[in-house]
Amino acid sequence: MTFRYIGSKSRLVDQIASFMGTPEDGSFFVDAFCGTGVVAESAASLGWDVRINDHLHSAVISAQARLISHDQASFSNIGGYTKAIEELNSIAPIEGYIWRTYSPASASFCENERRYFTQRNAARIDAIRAKISEWRGAGQISETEQVLLIADLFGALNRIANIAGTFGCFLSKWTKQSQGELALRPRELKSTQTRVEVSVGDVFQVKNHAQDLVYLDPPYTKRQYASYYHILETVALHDQPEVQGVAGLRPWQDLASDFCYKSRALKTLSSLLNTLQAERVLLSYSSEGHIGMQEMKTELSKLGRFSVHSMGSVGRYRPNKNASKSASDVNEFLIELQRPLASIDRNTIRINEGHEDLIVEKS
Repeated sequence: MTFRYIGSKSRLVDQIASFMGTPEDGSFFVDAFCGTGVVAESAASLGWDVRINDHLHSAVISAQARLISHDQASFSNIGGYTKAIEELNSIAPIEGYIWRTYSPASASFCENERRYFTQRNAARIDAIRAKISEWRGAGQISETEQVLLIADLFGALNRIANIAGTFGCFLSKWTKQSQGELALRPRELKSTQTRVEVSVGDVFQVKNHAQDLVYLDPPYTKRQYASYYHILETVALHDQPEVQGVAGLRPWQDLASDFCYKSRALKTLSSLLNTLQAERVLLSYSSEGHIGMQEMKTELSKLGRFSVHSMGSVGRYRPNKNASKSASDVNEFLIELQRPLASIDRNTIRINEGHEDLIVEKS
């Protein structure tokens, strides 16, 4: 599924997967900043059980949907997955919250005419989201089936949104794609089921153990995902927040990430790594990030064996034509941190003598 998302690892995922290794019995691949879930999906294909987390509900829904199998989404009460999609696509529009907040209809309800969606497409988003909620409330679909349909709605509205790449703002003129018709598309579901654990919240609270492989893909720059993807979050939660400004942002400041502030990023990353129990951590980063690679190496080498693998260059995020003219590519890296003390009780230390490791109690 193609989805415009800042920092997506879709172009790098095969390279990242080559460093995942083989899971041990009972171990999890922990995708702590899961985004749209492309890396977690790759880990699942290699046999890993997966634990996904993000501070955005919309991101976790997108990631979880990638991992759903046929037997988890039979839609037996609707007549099948394809039938559910067909019914949602044929539903009559409803002039609801998205219509009055994020289409030109907003000019009648506030001082701003917002052009994220045409009025018809916005009303169809309202109708489809309401029907999904109605089905779930009546017990006609399961929680997993609801997640799948919401994620499919994300894909549909993303294809016709009048934006440059994120939902941080809308374009003043309608693009050709934004004038198309909103339409959900059924995706190819997985043939086998993966064990998946899901959480939405603080990355510092994500469960992990010594044998797990933790993958970290934190924000690199000042861009706050909670503000850039606010409409997806509203569709995910199906709420009606009081929005602010020309862009109509939902309140997001309580989800602001310390990783987005240059003065806090390295300290926050070091603190996070210190709280992890996993012996092995993979960290995606880029030359565009707040933290210089030498600075990062100096700090993180204190925690274990530090190695850097180049992933090559990718195009920088370019929200407009001026940025496209001036922007260069950025270099992506995968940092591997082996933490030999992670699985040992904090009251013990490891001493290497010759070829043997001795564990002794701290005095």
